[in-house]
Amino acid sequence: MSDPLLDDLGVPVGPRGSFTRVVSLVPSLTEAVAVTLPGLLVGATDYCTHPSTLDVARVGGSKYPTVAAVLDLAPDLVIANSEENRPEEVTALREAGIAVWVTEAPASVPAGLTSVRRLLAGLGAKTPDWLTQADEVWAEVEPVWATAVVPVWRKPWVVVGRDTFAGDVLHRLGVANAYGNHADRYPRPSLAELNATAADLVVLPDEPYEFTATDGPEAFPDKRSALVVGRYLTWYGPSLVEARASLRAALT
Repeated sequence: MSDPLLDDLGVPVGPRGSFTRVVSLVPSLTEAVAVTLPGLLVGATDYCTHPSTLDVARVGGSKYPTVAAVLDLAPDLVIANSEENRPEEVTALREAGIAVWVTEAPASVPAGLTSVRRLLAGLGAKTPDWLTQADEVWAEVEPVWATAVVPVWRKPWVVVGRDTFAGDVLHRLGVANAYGNHADRYPRPSLAELNATAADLVVLPDEPYEFTATDGPEAFPDKRSALVVGRYLTWYGPSLVEARASLRAALT
């Protein structure tokens, strides 16, 4: 008998390759599954924007999906994430008899790619070309040329801290995170504190908060601001293949 298929947290989810109706509550994994195994997804969140051609039922937000809407789709597997999704929804789905594959929030690019590789293999897929390319694209770590603060929200200000995927993405591009050694993964410093750091760069993604040229840079008058595509900074899916070139261009 083969070993049971386990999610990232060690919970059994069912036989490998046995899933035919999958709902994803994680935008980056929605993209990964849809591109690699077309037709397998039957539902996704309102924030699952890629691939742009994705045509499945929507089940609400990532943090607050409508459990009843998920159950109405009769999935044999739901994909969730330990950071993006609340334990309440995961528990409710499991109590309703639905298998839930919970991925762990990756602390680095290699960890994210390893997690999605395990998921896709569990769904019965061979390693896709995009994943092999992403491994190659992100293998290099460039010398540090800038130090940045990386807000992901304002009112209150929330920034990228220690052990995050986004922080490692920037690290590989030669950008040190001013809060990379903070005790919290997502600290909430005051704006005055952010401006007082020695960072010379502010990286402003367009998600989860949508920073724009007129909403964000004005808060940091003495630092250079770089607007970046948030998906390229935080998603560990097919977008990683093009993310490095896009981010490098935006940062420099």
